[in-house]
Amino acid sequence: MYLNLVQIAESFGVSEKVVEDWARAEGLPHTIDRGRLLFDRAQVAAWAASRGLAAQAGFLATAAPTAASGWKLETLLRAGGIWRDVPAAELPNVIDRVVAVLPGATPPVRQMLAQRLRAKGGVTIAPTGHGYAVPHPTTRIALGRDSGIVALVLLRDPLPFDEPKADDVPVTRLIFFIAPSARAHLDLLARLSRLISRGPLRGLIERGASDEEIFAAAAEADSAPAHVGKEGAT
Repeated sequence: MYLNLVQIAESFGVSEKVVEDWARAEGLPHTIDRGRLLFDRAQVAAWAASRGLAAQAGFLATAAPTAASGWKLETLLRAGGIWRDVPAAELPNVIDRVVAVLPGATPPVRQMLAQRLRAKGGVTIAPTGHGYAVPHPTTRIALGRDSGIVALVLLRDPLPFDEPKADDVPVTRLIFFIAPSARAHLDLLARLSRLISRGPLRGLIERGASDEEIFAAAAEADSAPAHVGKEGAT
């Protein structure tokens, strides 16, 4: 099955120019038909696997069945870390550093992901109210079941917004995450939003709790039944 340039670029989450460069200089298999680049799906998947990019191949990759609910939040948070007193202008650099230690990803995948997140509109800032937001990659990512990360970023000054916030409270507390798949992304986004609005994690953050106290709260959330917080939450 042949795919065109636009489909390959969309699958990898890169520009068409990057794909053209891969075809010209990196050995990406292709054929030219009436001036158009065409790509055999199986050949592209094999090329991506040989370079550690198979998990980034979007619809070329096998969907990962693991949902975020099977992940340990404490493990994800320890991987991403807790970043304190960060100037708002430095947030892109912090995200770069978080991506640089993304578990289960090869250096080419990390580089590609960092490029994608640095691009305009690459990160969606999702305000949840009360000064919190949950930044995450805007486009779908298929990293595979062994990859994922969460980072708590506490800002020194409010994060500027071009669009209206959830309320009038300045956003200074961020929980940035990268999930292994589109399905896990939605699950993890919902889970983190619930923890901020209903769980003990919010209180610990606001009183300046230590890293270990926050990690312990994440571990407690991991052990809580999945239905807790859906009813009777305050």
